[in-house]
Amino acid sequence: MTDRAVAPLLAGVTIVEISRGVAAGYAGRLLSTLGAETILVEPRDGNPLRHEPPMLPPTNEASALFAYLAAGKKSVACDFETPAGRAELSTLLAAAEIVIHDLRPEERIRLELDEEGLRARYPKLVDVSVLPFGAFGPKAGWQAEEINLIHASGEGFLLPNGLAAERFPDRPPLKVYGHFAEYQGGVVAALGALSALIGREHGGAESVDVSVQDAALAVGAFALQRLGDGSLEHRRTRSFKYGGVLECADGYVELLTLEERQWRGLVELMGRPDWMQDPALADSLERSRRGAEINRAIRAWALEQRTADVVAQAQTLGVPMAKYASPAEVLSGAHERARHLFQPVEIPGAGRLPMLSAPFHVDGAAPTLKAGPPRLGEHQHLLTSRRRRDQPAVTAEAS
Repeated sequence: MTDRAVAPLLAGVTIVEISRGVAAGYAGRLLSTLGAETILVEPRDGNPLRHEPPMLPPTNEASALFAYLAAGKKSVACDFETPAGRAELSTLLAAAEIVIHDLRPEERIRLELDEEGLRARYPKLVDVSVLPFGAFGPKAGWQAEEINLIHASGEGFLLPNGLAAERFPDRPPLKVYGHFAEYQGGVVAALGALSALIGREHGGAESVDVSVQDAALAVGAFALQRLGDGSLEHRRTRSFKYGGVLECADGYVELLTLEERQWRGLVELMGRPDWMQDPALADSLERSRRGAEINRAIRAWALEQRTADVVAQAQTLGVPMAKYASPAEVLSGAHERARHLFQPVEIPGAGRLPMLSAPFHVDGAAPTLKAGPPRLGEHQHLLTSRRRRDQPAVTAEAS
């Protein structure tokens, strides 16, 4: 190993992002964290996510969501509804390798950014579209928010489940907190952009069409697999026969015992009580049939345990168990610090705050956040510099 600096994976790659939603914004964020220069093209009044709550103190001018999604990006304000604005956007696209956007099909045609037009004018530009239901099909023009997408993908049908369904049996369908489905769409879009960028070296630039519904459905595909077996999974059945969420004396843990060795470890963890010595429980099918009975005993035992102690003992015995950590505990956790999961960045209007970097390491190291979120139009000079770069050089002979 040497101490020499290694260039980021996407160093030298320029991405133009035209986004209003989380999915396209997260795709640009992931690629920016890998080293790409990501230029966020915003309307004159700013990306709508700049005003999305919660807002960060002390000024309450900075959106926490936008700050996260825009970290490391550059901002150019451009009214591409006008001919002058479209000319400015064309300047950026001509110098880019990838464009990521969430423009609806009719918008693309009106703005002269449709797939065929981009391919004709920018033959080397990878075009990545990220829409709620994709760019073609009966729902291509539909708009959707996170709650629509989490239910359109079938995930909402399965919520709440486990302990929550037992305690609140009459609670209506829910959504996962935050932007679960849209983040899945962003991950798929980033992977699609990377694949197309690699493929460009062999077969030319391609267009990538991402449906957020498709991406979220892929995460919950097990429910469809079980439907193929004739089993309709729903919130009352989508739980482990025993284990799952357990309440302890000072918090909650999640317990899994999917394998025989894990059951044996659980027996040891609980001190080999007499009821667990029943020969019938050596059969995993019998344990499943008696899951409710087993869980009652496990939950009574768990109420007397402290989370840190029981998790440490469980891990030693090979039993999958972890504590439900609060955001503050994650932020200050020793493991998270060792992995440099959070890095300090400057957020206009909020000061210097820790920011989640990336959900991966490259060559054993966490990607470095280049900066916090940009101010609106902070990098307007890029329009001038890109325009000069595209103009042919004037030689002494020509002059």
